[in-house]
Amino acid sequence: MKVTIYDVAEKAGVSTATVSKVINNRGKISEKTKEKIVQIMKDLNYEPNMSAAALTVKKSYTIGLTMPNLANPFFAEIARKIEDRAHEVGYNVFVCNTDSDKEKEAEYVSLLRRHSVDGIIIASAFKNTSILNQLFDWKVPVALIAQDIPSVSINTVTVNDLKGGYQATSYLLGLKHTKVAIIGEDLRSSTDRIKGYRLAHEDAGIACNETFIRYGHSNIEWAREQTRILLDLEERPTAIFACNELLAMGVMQVAQEKNIRVPEELSIIGFDNTILSTSSVPTLTTMAQPFDEMGKQVVDLLVQEIQGNTLPTKTYMFDPELIIRNSTCEWMD
Repeated sequence: MKVTIYDVAEKAGVSTATVSKVINNRGKISEKTKEKIVQIMKDLNYEPNMSAAALTVKKSYTIGLTMPNLANPFFAEIARKIEDRAHEVGYNVFVCNTDSDKEKEAEYVSLLRRHSVDGIIIASAFKNTSILNQLFDWKVPVALIAQDIPSVSINTVTVNDLKGGYQATSYLLGLKHTKVAIIGEDLRSSTDRIKGYRLAHEDAGIACNETFIRYGHSNIEWAREQTRILLDLEERPTAIFACNELLAMGVMQVAQEKNIRVPEELSIIGFDNTILSTSSVPTLTTMAQPFDEMGKQVVDLLVQEIQGNTLPTKTYMFDPELIIRNSTCEWMD
């Protein structure tokens, strides 16, 4: 017969709530009692049922995290920082990779609810708006990171993408590149970075070449395809701003295929400052996102809501930082 939490509580001479507190490492319990319960769980080969524990103490001390693409190092970095902070404050994290697919988003939200998660962090775009609205109706604490939804009142942590797009483009224009292209993805973040790109051109008095603006998917193959189109133009760009570092790697690969020297014949700048930026050859100039601060802030906002703090919802917008490496240089016409 399977050992239950009641068996552990009976043998220890404590309540099931006390056993749940030990399992979840919460509440004030003496070290002596804690050690006794832990030893009994080992002796009985007891495997905690986290859903049952959640019913007992009304909390599971778990957080769901949905991400569109864990193959993108940006999301891997964010997931790690969220997990680190959640662990510090006594929560575990279920990470779900949705591929930006509406059906997967619905399936994972259903799974997370079955596991009685205390709240959900949604990273970047969430396509299934009906499921998102259901979460609000169900009063499930939700926080957003790397996106914002102005139409709803929800705790949000993001980066100033318009400012980042402006800074990246202004830096290239300042290096005397008058033919700057941009490759973005179908996300709100890229839309804002492209707005910044346009504004930088406007402020510099340089007309935007609409052919240089490529907007679509977020994978390397698509970036390679768009880069080939750009570099095959008779008047090709001398610099390319990639809106994430997966896209930047695609740009670099095509430049190498075509024997175009980076940065002497083509400057490349990315966005994020993941491990890709320092492992590429040459190393990548990029706009750094403050992963540590963003991960910490979104967890803290969600936990405050989980704990019932009725504070007004907040939006934290961090500034990106230009990190200059070896993939950019002044254009020598």
